[in-house]
Amino acid sequence: MKRLAAACVAAVLLLQACGGSPPRRVDPDSVPDAVPRAEPRAKRGNPPYYEVFGERYHVLATADGYRERGIASWYGPDFHGETTSSGEPYDMYAMTAAHKTLPLPSYVRVTNLANGRSIVVRVNDRGPFKRGRIIDLSYVAATKLDMIRDGTATVEVTAVGPGSTAAPPSAAPAARLYAQAGAFADERNARQLADRLESAGIGDVSVETSRSSGRDVFRVRVGPLASVAAYDALAEKMLRAGFDHFMLALD
Repeated sequence: MKRLAAACVAAVLLLQACGGSPPRRVDPDSVPDAVPRAEPRAKRGNPPYYEVFGERYHVLATADGYRERGIASWYGPDFHGETTSSGEPYDMYAMTAAHKTLPLPSYVRVTNLANGRSIVVRVNDRGPFKRGRIIDLSYVAATKLDMIRDGTATVEVTAVGPGSTAAPPSAAPAARLYAQAGAFADERNARQLADRLESAGIGDVSVETSRSSGRDVFRVRVGPLASVAAYDALAEKMLRAGFDHFMLALD
């Protein structure tokens, strides 16, 4: 599958990530982490921007300083041997991953915040394009994080470079998931959006106040949600109700 050459087809397939059973068993402890090294940007997979399902993604100029928390998924046998966005074949037994905006290739540390397990993978593909997901891991990488059974995990993703010695974050209490529908400097705008959500039959809506750059910010959130599946169901409901400018938020 050539993800950027046929972006929409690729995105549809990526939504199926984690389908099927692995064709062979592998001892994850026998597979070492990817070792960060200096590499030139791949000739493929690094356009200034690209679009999937009408969403535009801007490829970052550098991975330096990248850090994000969110939901990881994985992709496996349905894609084994297919062509990644960088032009390399996908190997479900290699320590690799797909990301929407990091340069190809990049190296990142991925930590499962529920159990503290941490790995380093080489990003050589684009995706995942399902709302709320921030990284798609290879089968063996997901196995090392102990997330195969659930299919997803709450993770922290941090860019790492050659010789990096940064310690991974520790396991944390289970993160609470929210759908954040908006953030406003004016509380009245936040309250209006909250009222619209409630009028559309969406419950557990709150307006939370925080400080950013010395100013109050009013965030409209739905939740907390019990699981990734609950977030996915809420996302579908919000989209059907006409609310498409929302994002996953962790607390």
